[in-house]
Amino acid sequence: MKIAVLISCLSEEIGGGYTFESQLLEEIIKVSAYLSHELILFIPNPQKSDYLINLPIQVVSTHRSVIERIYSYLAFRFKFIVHKLFNTTYTFEYKNGLKRHINNLIRHYKIDIILSLSPIAFTQIDCPYITPIWDLAHRIYPYFPEVSSNGQWEERENYYTHVIKRATFIITGTEAGKAEIEKFYQIPPERIKVIPLFTPKLQSKTNSINQDITQKYCIPKQYLFYPAQFWSHKNHVSILLAMQMLKNDYGLNLSLVLVGSDKGNADYVKSMVQKLELSGYVYFLGFVPQEDMQPLYCQAFALIYMTFFGPDNLPPLEAMSLGCPVIASNVSGAREQLGDAALIVDQRNAQAIANAIKLLFDDPILRNNLIERGLVRANQWKVEDYAGELFKLIDDFKTVRRCWDRMIL
Repeated sequence: MKIAVLISCLSEEIGGGYTFESQLLEEIIKVSAYLSHELILFIPNPQKSDYLINLPIQVVSTHRSVIERIYSYLAFRFKFIVHKLFNTTYTFEYKNGLKRHINNLIRHYKIDIILSLSPIAFTQIDCPYITPIWDLAHRIYPYFPEVSSNGQWEERENYYTHVIKRATFIITGTEAGKAEIEKFYQIPPERIKVIPLFTPKLQSKTNSINQDITQKYCIPKQYLFYPAQFWSHKNHVSILLAMQMLKNDYGLNLSLVLVGSDKGNADYVKSMVQKLELSGYVYFLGFVPQEDMQPLYCQAFALIYMTFFGPDNLPPLEAMSLGCPVIASNVSGAREQLGDAALIVDQRNAQAIANAIKLLFDDPILRNNLIERGLVRANQWKVEDYAGELFKLIDDFKTVRRCWDRMIL
């Protein structure tokens, strides 16, 4: 079949999404050489993705021409003004134009099915498509600003309603994720496929694993590590409260190293550090290049991952693959994804977080056991396994797709 592989043009600063998408794309291209499918890469803007250089497949931009976009913008503005003045119904001309453009691309390249590598998909297109869903957090935690303010909840709900209900197949990493999709959007279970997230391979420079990352960033030799962008749902504050308890109740002065871009909540987290008198123990590194992530994991005392959003998260798998013990939040899907290879605690309960950290500090045997179990867990699913399952799904669908002409749109 002819498969349009849709990617999102993520940048490295996005973090886990970039790592996942770029490594999966590389593997899909590699294995496709041995299969009976033809791949065409659909991408919004090839100039913005640094991992698309010299790909051995055809790359097609899904952007429309400048003239088309200007026309659609003017048409939209005119209809918006008419709506304001006369309270008439108007349509989003830009979206309608994009729909026509995408359908023309599908028809021109004779695409049989679209495969999205990350949770993006074209809405209102007339072609079968497969898309992953990483979380439906706006349904479970609608009060977090990043999924509620400035119309975010409505935008997410509108997108997922259209994309999920029309998808040929939906990919999720856990049975918990599958249950959420069934519950919120009433999707037949046979259209939801569970493929566990693979453990990404972090990039590294020569001998980076042995470099003294603590000197490079002026951080202490022993630290807790939390790689997460500064969204409110990442729950940095509960970790800070746990650190204060450890300091005041047990005299345990562990340091915390935070990496990640500011998404609007960094100043609040920094103010809490000041309020809790932890200024000498918390280090904000901001965005760090991927080659530094490996030594940061390797030299950490533990990963402390207290997000509210699940059911799938990549950093615990990354940490396990590098021998870093994991303390993770008890989100839906966490026990399924991590098993007995992590200490899983209530992310709302600062005392429980503090107890887990102290337990790991007091019991080196437990810490070593977590490291050993984590290495086994991290190696259970590799990128080639994930890609293989995707192509099995496509091969199964081939017996259905042959029932109609690809030119029917």
